Amino acid sequence: MFLAALGTALAAVGGWRYARASAPLNGPIILISIDTLRADHLPVYGYTHVRTPAIDALAADGVVFERAYSHSPQTLPAHVALLSGRLPFETGVRDNIGFTVKAGERMLPQLLHDRGYTTGAVVSSFVLRKDTGLAQGFDFFDGEMPSLPDMGMLQVQRDGAASEAVAERWLTSAGTSRAFLFLHLYEPHKPYAPPARFAEYAPYDGEIACTDEIIGTFVAYLKSHQLYDRSTIVLLSDHGEGLGDHGEQEHGLFVYDEAIHVPLIIKQEGNAGAGRRVRDVVQHIDVAPTILDLVKAPNPGQLRGRSLKPVLDGTGRLPDAAVYSEALYARYHFGWSQLTAVTGDRYRYIKAPREELYDLQRDPGERTNLAPERSQARQTLRGALDRLVAGSNIHLPAPVSADARERLQALGYVDAQTDLSIAPGRERPDPKDKSHILETYRAAVDLAAQGKWPAAILRLQQILREDSGLADVWSQLAAFAGRLDRLDLTADAFKHYIELKPSDPGGYLGAAATLLKQRKLDEAREHAQLAADLAGTDPHSRASAHELLARIALSRHDADTARREAELAHEADRTLPLPAYIEGRLLHEQGRYDEALPLFLGAVAEQQKSHGTRLSDLHYYTADTLGRLERFEEAEAQFKIELDAFPQNTRARAGLAMLYQATGRSEAAGQALADMLRITPVPEAYTLAARVWTMLGNRQQADAVRAEARRAFADGPKAGAHVGASEK
Repeated sequence: MFLAALGTALAAVGGWRYARASAPLNGPIILISIDTLRADHLPVYGYTHVRTPAIDALAADGVVFERAYSHSPQTLPAHVALLSGRLPFETGVRDNIGFTVKAGERMLPQLLHDRGYTTGAVVSSFVLRKDTGLAQGFDFFDGEMPSLPDMGMLQVQRDGAASEAVAERWLTSAGTSRAFLFLHLYEPHKPYAPPARFAEYAPYDGEIACTDEIIGTFVAYLKSHQLYDRSTIVLLSDHGEGLGDHGEQEHGLFVYDEAIHVPLIIKQEGNAGAGRRVRDVVQHIDVAPTILDLVKAPNPGQLRGRSLKPVLDGTGRLPDAAVYSEALYARYHFGWSQLTAVTGDRYRYIKAPREELYDLQRDPGERTNLAPERSQARQTLRGALDRLVAGSNIHLPAPVSADARERLQALGYVDAQTDLSIAPGRERPDPKDKSHILETYRAAVDLAAQGKWPAAILRLQQILREDSGLADVWSQLAAFAGRLDRLDLTADAFKHYIELKPSDPGGYLGAAATLLKQRKLDEAREHAQLAADLAGTDPHSRASAHELLARIALSRHDADTARREAELAHEADRTLPLPAYIEGRLLHEQGRYDEALPLFLGAVAEQQKSHGTRLSDLHYYTADTLGRLERFEEAEAQFKIELDAFPQNTRARAGLAMLYQATGRSEAAGQALADMLRITPVPEAYTLAARVWTMLGNRQQADAVRAEARRAFADGPKAGAHVGASEK
């Protein structure tokens, strides 16, 4: 009796050594996904231009699959297929934007949870955020991206070392060896910016070396906790990277080997099968049934993949299989043709406006298209592909929130979807003929990431001169022009977007927000009302439209309409504390700060409690009110929260500078104004900075700012041209 009680107590305090011995596997199951990692850029696959000692050691202790393939060259669809064991046209997740996992989808973590496993996930990119539905079945899901407000950046990705540390803490706290961990690392994804210690490598390879270092740290943790030998570790990537091999630098457009050939290493408990290499063609959807087989869990039946256990054990071979892959990025975002492919032991067939067939044994670089001359192989593979996808459709994307759209843009993803319909008799362009447009677009995004907004705008305008029918490029042009306060260009870009997508409320919302900044209140209200009318049952669009109508009513000093629209916004999105915010604003404008403050604080508390949509200016007005009531420490905290969420809020930075000055921190005040000009280099910011310097009694610095503005905007909008244009 005493021994039984002792065993129970030891298990309760989380000792790995005393975990349940009845499990088919005695240690954790760990799935490590390294985003955008090409198989042929690892030494274990023959590459010689980078060193990866940690991955090499893991491969030496495991089984290396030489021909593993992804089903999509995009992060979200690839991971959903991986965790669900089903193909993208079955899960319905076909793109990074506008798609979520269906509620109730029983993916690998849920199946393992049902088997008694504690499940945890740590992801490093906003693309895999909880809202995508990927968190289903996980007891613990950490997808919080760190903010970088001092750089004017949104929360979009996390350093892999930070994610690895979270994974360590979770494993330590799990208290059981029956644990499944999904660890996602984002390092090899563009922009390639490895630490200086990896400067000897090309940037992409340097990111791989950095990732390997993170893997080494994690393996060291497992070994120090006596977990490594007992762990089953699956290391792979979601997809590869073009690196210019077929004209694409990044990924998403094509389904050639550089995009879909992925590493796959499985280290088993006790290092069973160590050193074995497998030449069989395998695929992402084989991973889930393999793990279920290893833990002796029943296969639920809907999984399309095969268990790889026979080749892991060395007891047999796998039946031949043709791997399905798809690239719908061009279809959804540019209106070009989608690409679908099947990869077999020897050939890859790509269905496109101009079909492609490659002999992967003789032509691994896929340079010679054999489709015209090998009709039998082409027809056989095309028939297999057609049978596979028979009855499936191109799924329609759902609208995404403005916040999600902005964050995905920061990661370089095209943010809008084209109309999926096409006129009878008209063919969609082949992506092979249009890749230069996508590369120019991505160059524009890169320039924007460096703060080179005028150059980025010129690249987008270059695209639109060639093809003015690309709605997403007009949308991005509006976003870039808005960052420079070029409001006329912003409004014009939204006008073209609306012409191309008249049923999308997003275009009207963007136009209305721009018109509000221009103080064209009647036009702003008309566009926002159109957005509300078109929103239908979409809560994000409805809430955004009514929120904007409430802000327009405030600018018109129409309190009753502002209150009514705030209630409608709250009805559409219960996490949006707009009614309290609007009441606070109305009192604030009357100088009734003591009465406004409880309303602002209540809205802040409601927003924090619900973890819902972030309401712009809420923390700014809370801070301003606290400052007027001389509660400076609390005001400073609120200013910082506003800037953490909305780095481009110039009024919040100006307010913070004045607070610093009022509390005797002149140097901090100057830094806040310098940050404002660095992060938001628009005429309004220069005018505001000069005004604040004047108020602080430093006319010399104010004059210097005005002189800098004249130089910066000599050929563009004059500083002060839009003074007062912000919503008041």
